[in-house]
Amino acid sequence: MEKITSFTIDHIKLQPGVYVSRKDKAGAETITTFDLRMTSPNEEPVMNTAEVHTIEHLGATFLRNHPVYKEKTLYFGPMGCRTGFYLLLTGDYASKDIVPLMIEMFEFIRDYKDEVPGASPMDCGNYLDMNLRMANYLAKKYLDQVLYHIDDSRLIYPE
Repeated sequence: MEKITSFTIDHIKLQPGVYVSRKDKAGAETITTFDLRMTSPNEEPVMNTAEVHTIEHLGATFLRNHPVYKEKTLYFGPMGCRTGFYLLLTGDYASKDIVPLMIEMFEFIRDYKDEVPGASPMDCGNYLDMNLRMANYLAKKYLDQVLYHIDDSRLIYPE
């Protein structure tokens, strides 16, 4: 079997950033998959499921209500390794194109203090596994350490 694209990235060199993971065609439409890497693989502790779950609920709610991107958002969810998230958008994008959107989304998550959307037994299959304070903290860390001063080293996968 061929190695899938995400397994060909050098995770030893990979640092937190915003990367185009792949581009696919669905009919005439391009689908861009982004790797929103929040922790340094195999160096930092991975994020716990409660904060990942909270970021997923808040990020998906933010994106699906965004005036520009709500119709372009196909998916936002965690990586199995718990070092970041995948975002799938319709359209042909470069990493730098979505940095303003990611700043806006992670500021929303950083500043969010209300009940987590969808955190109820009717809306979610694991609604008790949430940690808003840790999600706020991780969003702030990603903003401060990556998004606010991002450069090409955090926008293009390492060779």
